[in-house]
Amino acid sequence: MKIVVLDGYTENPGDLSWEGFEALGDVTVYDRTEKRTDAIVERIGDAEIVIINKTPISREVMEACPGIRYVGTVSTGYDPIDIVSAREKGIVVANVPTYGTNAVAQFTFALLLELSFHVGHHDRAVKEGRWTSCVDFCFWDFPLMELAGKTMAVIGFGRIGQTTGRIAKAMGMRLLAVDICPTDEGRAICEYVTLDIALAEADIIALHCNLTPETQNIIRKETIAKMKDSVIILNSARGPLINGQDLANALNSGKVRAAAVDVVAKEPIEADNPLLTAKNCIITPHMAWGALECRQRIMDTAVANLEAFLKGAPVNVVL
Repeated sequence: MKIVVLDGYTENPGDLSWEGFEALGDVTVYDRTEKRTDAIVERIGDAEIVIINKTPISREVMEACPGIRYVGTVSTGYDPIDIVSAREKGIVVANVPTYGTNAVAQFTFALLLELSFHVGHHDRAVKEGRWTSCVDFCFWDFPLMELAGKTMAVIGFGRIGQTTGRIAKAMGMRLLAVDICPTDEGRAICEYVTLDIALAEADIIALHCNLTPETQNIIRKETIAKMKDSVIILNSARGPLINGQDLANALNSGKVRAAAVDVVAKEPIEADNPLLTAKNCIITPHMAWGALECRQRIMDTAVANLEAFLKGAPVNVVL
């Protein structure tokens, strides 16, 4: 059985092993594949099993490669796959539904703590000699913020949102949550509220919701207008949850005190993205998921998904 991995580098830049897949078939791993149909088709060839992260598997690809029986992702997202066509052709598609809960929540607070104390900036300032030449025993270049007593609103209160919420509670914060499916587990740590209440009362808004037609641009001019002045916005979920131009405008006007985003609407980020030049905005390159432990979990789950498929009892199948 032939297995082809079309874009393996991001999942495994060399610190993991493909041996789990190699035990199941003849594996060819490509670090990257151009997103052209002809290039993708050429690399798949007569392979039955296709493993992807972001390489698109379209109807045209499926029709040109009729041997495909299974497409597995080394990610939670499966947007690059034409699910309707796969279903019509009897191709099983499986993803990795959860792997980075703790790491993404941890990263969310890494962003928030950096905005609170600007640790990186002050480390550079000290190494540039500013403390050595300072006439006082200390200095800081930005207003510093204590988190205890602040109100955090988490939009999307699933596994990652609840883990973020527990950290917030441990730091003495009041916790609000917005979710279409409140749970008893959630109620134990938060106060469920409407979106409008969350926007009005939060000092910090953390996005952990799925991207749907209802949540796309959930942060935009109209919703920002409902927020407190000097609110902080964090996004470790999906880029299109935020209208980048509207957030940049709010940052530059001072309506939003600061923002930190690990994702943007189009990735890699384009040179003209307005957030690149906005005031008080931290941007990281979609890295919250990338801890070695998370990627090992992805690898293990992706291998287990394929094993289950080969045994005739597929799991984590995308509906």
